[in-house]
Order: sequence, then structure tokens, then C-alpha cells
Amino acid sequence: MIHWRKGIVAAIRSTRPGYTEVEVELDEAVPGTDVRSIRAVAYTDAVGQPQDQDTVIVNVSALAKRLGTGGFGLIVALPDALPADPPDGPGHLVKDRYSPLQTMVLGVDDQESQHHSTLAEADSLDGMPVVVADLHSALPAVIAGIRAVDPSMSVAYVLSDGAALPAPFSQAVAGLKDASWLSGVISTGQAWGGDLEAVTIHTGLLAAKHVMDADITIVAQGPGNLGTGTKYGYSGLVTGEHLNAAALLDGHPIGLLRMSNADARGRHFGISHHSLTPLSEIARPGMTVPVPDFSTLTEVERAEMDPDPAVVAETMAEQLLRLQVHDLVDIDLTGLWDALRTSPVRLSTMGRKLPADAASFLSAAAAGRCAAGLVRR
Repeated sequence: MIHWRKGIVAAIRSTRPGYTEVEVELDEAVPGTDVRSIRAVAYTDAVGQPQDQDTVIVNVSALAKRLGTGGFGLIVALPDALPADPPDGPGHLVKDRYSPLQTMVLGVDDQESQHHSTLAEADSLDGMPVVVADLHSALPAVIAGIRAVDPSMSVAYVLSDGAALPAPFSQAVAGLKDASWLSGVISTGQAWGGDLEAVTIHTGLLAAKHVMDADITIVAQGPGNLGTGTKYGYSGLVTGEHLNAAALLDGHPIGLLRMSNADARGRHFGISHHSLTPLSEIARPGMTVPVPDFSTLTEVERAEMDPDPAVVAETMAEQLLRLQVHDLVDIDLTGLWDALRTSPVRLSTMGRKLPADAASFLSAAAAGRCAAGLVRR
């Protein structure tokens, strides 16, 4: 069930294309709390642009459940300031289907799209490297690794629908595009709000290659991954299928190892089971799996990391035995620590920043370096 509240916009906190964050004073407190002043998000393409003192209807379910990533309200409507009807135009792809906020978009693979004929004929990625990541937080680190090899490479991001559905929610994506680190976003499945929309991961990948002309594509869910502490009950399990999709389309699939040298949970220390399970049980054999070589870090670099990522070495060696069906490629990390520090957006994963969980970001950068070395030009 959804917890609804009515309120008044008290202040505009921030805005970017498709996204505005506001302060809302609620008529009634969030259920189970005495909180009446909250942070709330409006996806302006869907509900319109809130203004100071506007009345809003807010979904406060995440606040009532005291969630972390989703710890804010979601503006569902501006009842006294409804947005204008969209202009007539092509497109019949319905996203967030049959929810109260379903939205209709023009898909890149839609019959009415100017790119339909291209995607109707395309069935190959022609060897394009496709980096598949579990966590959205890996995105800037992967690109840092790519740029350490060649900053002129064009990188596309294919957003899956495993977590946040609206692409404008990602502050990282907005910052990476502003810095010209990211060429564009393709939202797939039920996700929406990218530069291009696609029905499936498959057509999203083909659009990245044949419409965006990307050298490398990164596939990942948005912020807010879901896990249950069970073997198969987490949103990142589909990374195995995304690798298979890239292989099916004659791309070069690269399985990014989600790693941590700081996570207190055993299932995520070293190589996370969120990578081990899909790579060992779902992905076809023969995927490229970059393995960061922590021995190539300098003493000066390791002194900046707390804890030292090399603490995972023994655990990682045992975990890699499960992945012998794949092509395990040791990646030299020389220069990647400095490359990560050039990120135009904040690096943070599960609440831990760069020095506190270096293994996570170095593994992602290693996957980027590996992908860049596979680009055919």
C-alpha cells in the first residue's frame, strides 16, 4: 500500500533537467513519525514544475519505512497546477505500465521513430565492448578507467529497470553528461527519461552502437538496488542476462566484479555474491572478467586507502575459482587511482567514498581500462 500526504512547497532545493527537489510542509506527519517537513522530488516531465507555495500530493511510503536510498517523498501531482497536455506527436511506448504514473514515450525502436529502420535491420554490435555492472555507483569509475586510456572515446549508458526508473533521478548521470564524460543515456524496459528510450536491453545496446555511435557501452541499473539477503533475491541478478544479451548481439561482454574491502557483510567482502552468482550460474561461459591487480598500486597510493584493498587478496583468490569458466584478465592499476580522482561527480558506493572502499572503485576503473583496450577503430 502507498502512504499519501498533502502538503505545500516551502522551498525549491535544486533543479536539473527533468528533476526538481523541494522542501514540503505536510498537512499531516509521515506515518509512524512526527515529521512534517520533508524533502520531496518532482519528475517535471511527468508532473510539472512545482513552484513555491504550490499544493502537492506526495507519496511518503519510503519515509514511513525509513528507507535509505529512497528516503524522500515523491510528488505525484500538483492538483492546482497541472502541467499542460503534451503536444501531439509520435510514439506509443508506455513505460511504468498500468501504474498511476504511466507515461508514453517515443522509443528509438518504435515504428514511428526515425531510427526504426536502422534498428529493424541491426542485429550486431560488431564487437563493441559492453561493461555490465551491478551497482549504479560504478558508472563514473568505469568511465574514469576508459578515459585513462583514451579520453576521446564515446561512452553510452544503457539504464536497466532494476532500480530507479526515472533517468533524471541520477545526479551522477547529469554531472557526467555536463562534463562530456557520457555521450548519452538509453532507458530500457520500464525505465524512462533517457536521451533515447528502448523496449529491451537488446535494442538499447543496438541503439548505443548504431544510433549513438558509442565506442563502449555500460549497462547498469539506476540508483537504489534492491537486495533481500537471499541467493537469488536481488535486482542485480539480471547482470548475467545482460552479459548474455551482449554476447548474443556479437558484442564483447565484460563482467565488472562488484568488490569491497570495507563491507562488513561477508557476502559482499572481496568479490560480492552479487557478481559471483550471476557470473557463475547465469552468464554463458567465456565472458571477459577484469580482475584488478592490487599489487600494482604504489605504496603512496595504498597509504591513502583505508583500509588497504589488498586485504581482500586471499578471499578473492578463493572466489575466483568459481569463475574459471570465464576469461579472467588481470588488470594493471597503474594510474587508475589518479584517474578516479578526476571524476567530475562524487564517487560513493553504499555510503562509502573513494578512500574508504578503494577496491570497489578500482575494480570498476579496471573494467573501463579493459574495455578501452578492446575498442576496434
